[in-house]
Amino acid sequence: MPARLILNADDLGLTRGVNRAVAELSAAGVLTSATLMACGQAFDDAVEVARAHPILGVGCHIVLTDGEPVSPPASIPSLLGPDGRSFRPRLTHFLQALLTGRIRSGDIAREALAQIEKLQRAGIRITHLDSHKHTHLFPMVSRPLLEVAERTGIRAIRSPFEPSWSQSLAQGGTSRRLAIRAVALLKPAFDGAPQFGSEAVRTPDGTIAISATGNLDADALAQLLRAVPAEGTYELCCHPGYNDADLDLITTRLREHRNVEREALLAEVPRALTQPNAPTLISYADL
Repeated sequence: MPARLILNADDLGLTRGVNRAVAELSAAGVLTSATLMACGQAFDDAVEVARAHPILGVGCHIVLTDGEPVSPPASIPSLLGPDGRSFRPRLTHFLQALLTGRIRSGDIAREALAQIEKLQRAGIRITHLDSHKHTHLFPMVSRPLLEVAERTGIRAIRSPFEPSWSQSLAQGGTSRRLAIRAVALLKPAFDGAPQFGSEAVRTPDGTIAISATGNLDADALAQLLRAVPAEGTYELCCHPGYNDADLDLITTRLREHRNVEREALLAEVPRALTQPNAPTLISYADL
């Protein structure tokens, strides 16, 4: 059986331009999944996109940094930044608080549940969870997320670790590749979660294009698609969109590159699918 590949776009709901790109790519057959931000400014529009494209798997993109919570702020104090209303604006600040024990797992679980329930109230059948900026790399985040997933009947979660064959392509900047190699030390703790042992929750064999984030042009995407092994299940994580006026109002390092990724998917995925032993495209619902 050939390898299976989930083509997942993060940040659905961030802007209408991101939503538009997801809709177009789904219609073109070059995107099978997307993760919706419950606190995204274009959430309602994203829900309409999901309804219009029922073949698209839709997960919940759990946001714990750089944004506004869904929960009442007073109910999740350890997740908040200095203003007492929003999350810590920088990933480094979140990680400092996490690694020094200042973030409570109960607050993570409470906010994750609030984000999940917002999608469910909108009629979204959630296929899986992942996290903004891959914060569930860390056991202090993955444990409560997996517990909430099991409790809410969500059957899959992203493996936030890039497999060695993908890392060996040396895509992306040196510092990012070194960081990805370092956090691989956390993979045994993630893989050992009881939800995987009981098969209450499943996860792919790894996620590719993490190191290529911000550099995923047509050449890099083609290289990745050629390198997919003959067996296994993988997710390709991408961030397509339109660099428009709405995106100018958002704090993100991915601007013009969202256009680049959108065009790369349109060009390279159909080409890859014509090759011998091409991977079978699936969504998280197929796990």
